[in-house]
Amino acid sequence: MSESINSQILSLRAQLEEHNYQYYVMDNPSVPDVEYDRLMRELIALETAHPELLTADSPSQKVGGEALGKFEQVQHQVPMLSLDNAFDDTEFVAFNRRIKERLITSEELEFCCEPKLDGLAVSILYRDGVLVQAATRGDGQVGENITENVKTIRNIPLRLRGDDIPQELEVRGEVFMDSAGFERLNETAAAKGEKTFANPRNAAAGSLRQLDSKITAKRPLMFYAYSLGIVQGVELPNEHFSQLKKLIEWGFPMCPETRLVTGTQSVLAYYNDILERRADLAYEIDGVVIKVNNKAYQEQLGFVARAPRWAIAFKFPAQEEITQLLDVEFQVGRTGAITPVARLEPVFVGGVTVSNATLHNRDEIERLGVKIGDTVIVRRAGDVIPQVTQVVLERRPDDAKEITFPSLCPVCKSHVERVEGEAVTRCTGGLVCQAQRKQAIKHFASRKALDIDGLGDKIVEQLVDRELIHTPADLFILKQGHFESLERMGPKSAKNLVEALDAAKITTLAKFLYALGIREVGEATAQNLANHFLTLENVMTASVEALQEVSDVGVIVAKHLHAFFAEPHNQEVVSALLAVGLTWPAIERKSEQQQPLAGLTYVLTGTLNQLNRNDAKARLQALGAKVSGSVSKNTHALVAGEKAGSKLTKAQELGIDVLDEDALIALFAEHE
Repeated sequence: MSESINSQILSLRAQLEEHNYQYYVMDNPSVPDVEYDRLMRELIALETAHPELLTADSPSQKVGGEALGKFEQVQHQVPMLSLDNAFDDTEFVAFNRRIKERLITSEELEFCCEPKLDGLAVSILYRDGVLVQAATRGDGQVGENITENVKTIRNIPLRLRGDDIPQELEVRGEVFMDSAGFERLNETAAAKGEKTFANPRNAAAGSLRQLDSKITAKRPLMFYAYSLGIVQGVELPNEHFSQLKKLIEWGFPMCPETRLVTGTQSVLAYYNDILERRADLAYEIDGVVIKVNNKAYQEQLGFVARAPRWAIAFKFPAQEEITQLLDVEFQVGRTGAITPVARLEPVFVGGVTVSNATLHNRDEIERLGVKIGDTVIVRRAGDVIPQVTQVVLERRPDDAKEITFPSLCPVCKSHVERVEGEAVTRCTGGLVCQAQRKQAIKHFASRKALDIDGLGDKIVEQLVDRELIHTPADLFILKQGHFESLERMGPKSAKNLVEALDAAKITTLAKFLYALGIREVGEATAQNLANHFLTLENVMTASVEALQEVSDVGVIVAKHLHAFFAEPHNQEVVSALLAVGLTWPAIERKSEQQQPLAGLTYVLTGTLNQLNRNDAKARLQALGAKVSGSVSKNTHALVAGEKAGSKLTKAQELGIDVLDEDALIALFAEHE
């Protein structure tokens, strides 16, 4: 036996035990889940290769950590085991194959599928229909008595509904905090000057394990049931999904995304569908849980030391990873906002390699306590810009350096200012600042704005650097020769760009408003402004109160709009744009019923390559459509991008029209 292998195993066990303690006992995860999973898989692989080194107290044989002594301990009559993980299609297919081999069957199996909620597993015991005890999972054998706290969770019944009440019933599920509740909790804490929570899971853990249940009662906790433990005095169905439906009859909430599917391909379709909609769900998840539906099969398959053979957690690509912060640079945006950007040791997270992440602002740097040289946790979820969320303080090097926020703009050296009530620090240079000028003109020419074909970022930067343009209006007075003088720009390309600029003069009021780059005025807001006010003059002269009458325009956006058009320089730019010939068709006022898609329901699924999903949704809504998250007989059309999942199958079964992305773009072109 190699001493190095034994030392490696002991080191992995020590690391995992410490992470278990921080996660389960202290409610303070010390590493992201992906790092924990990696260490556990490495330990299991070594112990499998060297079974003589496997011991009963190894973390690979346990579920979690010890229960806190502050709470009364509860012995689980039926252990609350963990689940094995699958990290890709191949591993899930292998799981399915193992099950079939044990069952000696070639038939497609039925599976109950549900999102893997990021909360805390609990056991709730009822006697004669009355809630008498609730406990955390703890180490799987012994948990903590949190009965009084669980009783405060509003969607957990204190007494069961119905007539066929069992003598004893143990319900298991997840206590969690949805995204909206988490945001409200942190906003309230910040307003009181209290410490905020890092994420919904930490918030749920900290709320559920309060010694004072009055505090728990004020927290927005929720519960979804997902299985049963002890059951006495009632006969249950022999299918897992049917048992869940029975729980609903007794008054328990079940995750609305739970589905019953048959076969491997249907499971993979479910996985891809939930993954696609992950960012739109009301709660955080990190995968889906797949369970064999037939209870007799479950009993036949049995358990291994720490997990059932009949269930698996099919994990999503990690949204968090651990890496090193190498440096911090400060970028200036088109509105003058100065954003600290972390330069990172490249790391694969959220499906892409990330080397930069936002640190947001000065307040966030102070909150994190981050320094250059620190080991940090970086998060990338969906289309969200990667961000640093936590510092691993125990790995801080001795030579870590403080991050100094600039007092002068890093581009134009103008003074920076921070307006009271705002977190953002801004350059005061305006269009004198080349960075703001460049970004403003790039935005003006972008696809969603004036869509000037051929006017790329590099060309804009050369034009500004050579002082050929100072505002977007200057673009339209340039001649072919100006463009020919630029690097990598021949006569043909220059001629095409002049023609593209001429074609871009005919636009829409909504696109013109969006192209101006007014703070917090996106495509949908610009469209709503155009539909409401009909003319540019009406928008420019509207009061803050009148602007707030527009859909999706609150007081902050209204003030940004009013301030923008009150600024003399901006008035000059608008006048110059109109003077060089920008124009658009007149808009006729339409009632809500007259909107082209009024009364029609659309559903989006799959990956869109040309459109941003949120923008597509907003543009459909601006045309009067309702955008739903699920397909039904009332759906008018399904927009299906790449890797469309179960929604596409259901739409085809119901005979609902299916549009691809090109058809959706054509629909917008027809009506906008």
